[in-house]
Amino acid sequence: MADVARLAGVSSQTVSRVSNGHPMVSGDTRERVLAAMKELNYRPNSAARALKSGRFRTLGVILFTLATTGNVRTLEAISASAADEGYAITLLPVATPTSTDVHGAVTVLGEQMVDGIIVIMEVRLLDAAISLPPNTHVVVADSDAGDRYSVVDTDQSGGSEAAVRHLLDLGHRTVVHVAGPSESFAAQRRAHAWRKTLEEAGRPVPPPVAGDWSAASGYAAGLDLAADPTCTAIFAANDQMALGVLRALHERGRRVPEDVSVVGFDDIADSASFLPPLTTVHQDFAEIGRLCVDGVLRQIRNETTERGTTLVPTRLIVRASTAPPPHR
Repeated sequence: MADVARLAGVSSQTVSRVSNGHPMVSGDTRERVLAAMKELNYRPNSAARALKSGRFRTLGVILFTLATTGNVRTLEAISASAADEGYAITLLPVATPTSTDVHGAVTVLGEQMVDGIIVIMEVRLLDAAISLPPNTHVVVADSDAGDRYSVVDTDQSGGSEAAVRHLLDLGHRTVVHVAGPSESFAAQRRAHAWRKTLEEAGRPVPPPVAGDWSAASGYAAGLDLAADPTCTAIFAANDQMALGVLRALHERGRRVPEDVSVVGFDDIADSASFLPPLTTVHQDFAEIGRLCVDGVLRQIRNETTERGTTLVPTRLIVRASTAPPPHR
C-alpha cells in the first residue's frame, strides 16, 4: 500500500479509501491510485480486511442433496445473487437430514468464517425440527420453519391450485396426482393443494400415485394410469415425473392431449421441448435466490430479525400437453 501511495503521490489512507470503495475520493485521485495499483499489481489483502472489519464476505449454504432440480436451481440462484453482492459461497452438503448433522454443519461453517448461512431444507428432519444455534444469521429455503426462522419458499399451493383448476376448467371431471416423496415439504404442499382444489370444486378425489421426483417413477405411474380409461387428466408434482408419464402414455397408445392431459411443476428448461411441449407451473428460482441472499445480508447488517415465510409467486405456463377431455 505504501508503494502504491508513493507512486500515486497520495497518502496510504487515500489508497485504503480507494481499495474499499469509499466515496470521499476525487475522480482524478481515484484514477491515479487505480493506475498505480495496476502498474504495481497491487491486490488488497482480503484476509486482513476481514479480520479488521469482522466481515468475511462469504455465505455458507447447507443442503441435503444435489439430486433434485429444485435444489440445484435454488443453489445456482443463491450463488448468482451472492456474487452480485460481492459474496462468495461455501457449500456444505449434509449426509442425513438430522438435527445433529445440521448442527455439525453450522459449526463447521462457523470455523470457516462465514458471515451468514442459508439452509435449503427441502425435507423434514428425521429426529426433530430444525434448531440452529442462537445469534446465527440464517435464512431457510423450502421449509415449514417460518415460526422460528426467516423462510423463503415458492407458492407451492397456489401453483398446484392453478394447475388443477386449469384442467377442471378444460372440462375434465377430476385430476389424478402423481405425487413427490412424502418427506418433501414441496411435495406435501402440492398434494394438499391438489386435494383441496378438487374437494372445493365438488369433484371426486382419486388416490394419489406415489413418485420420487424421478422420470422413472413417473413412467411407472404412467403405465398404471394408462390402463385406466377413466383417467383423462394428470397433474405430476414435477416435470421429470411428467416426462415419465408422457412416455408411458405414448407406449400404451394414449394420446396427449387428445386422450389424456398432463401438467407438470417447475418449468425446467427442457419442458418446452417435451413431446408434446409440457404445460407446467413456473417457479422463479432467481427470485428465491435473491430473497435468500437479501434476507441473510439484512440480518448481518442488523436491519431485521423478522421471522416468517415469504412466498414467491408462481405462474401457469400453458403449452400443448393439455386440452378438453375426449367426448364419450
